[in-house]
Amino acid sequence: MKNKILNIVLVIAALVLAYLIYDSIMQPVNFNKEKKAREEVVIKYLKDIRLAEFIYSQLNGRYTGSFDTLIHFMDSAQIPVVKMIPDPHDTTFTLTINDTVGYVSVADSLFGKTPKFNYHNIDIIPFSGGEHFILKAGVIKKGGVKVNVFEVAAPFKAFLKGMNHQMVLNLIASKKQIKKYPGLKVGSMEEPSTSGNWE
Repeated sequence: MKNKILNIVLVIAALVLAYLIYDSIMQPVNFNKEKKAREEVVIKYLKDIRLAEFIYSQLNGRYTGSFDTLIHFMDSAQIPVVKMIPDPHDTTFTLTINDTVGYVSVADSLFGKTPKFNYHNIDIIPFSGGEHFILKAGVIKKGGVKVNVFEVAAPFKAFLKGMNHQMVLNLIASKKQIKKYPGLKVGSMEEPSTSGNWE
């Protein structure tokens, strides 16, 4: 009887140990899978903000460091719809005439194909519980020339909220160790760049 009980205890212990080993292997796998899925959503937001900032700068000669200004701009600003036609007086067929055929709002131009997307919340970091993207804009000097710059950032601690706390801390520490931003960002306040740190 004692041997039977001992065998049952050993089987249970083996099953618990097997589960713990499996769980320790799967935890980082599941963490990375969820992290990647969340990053894809945040990157989409960052690309949309970058595009809105680009259009804003084309019409205003600078970037904005205010989401209120950017959202109001998307609500109210219009960009021309230009049709290019061949110049009838050009016998070489290389010259064109630009003809403005109408105007479209910036919001429709950017988000018209994604009707369920509410750009009025473009400043909210997905998965963060309401935290805002960090938006900065200004002018820097590069090679004696003044250059308009902007930066939009989403820290890991914001969009990985609710995930394994220790793994998030480890990820942040690993980025800081190599002097990289601990999160996702596009643009730079130090360089004339509009690239994302995932690109």
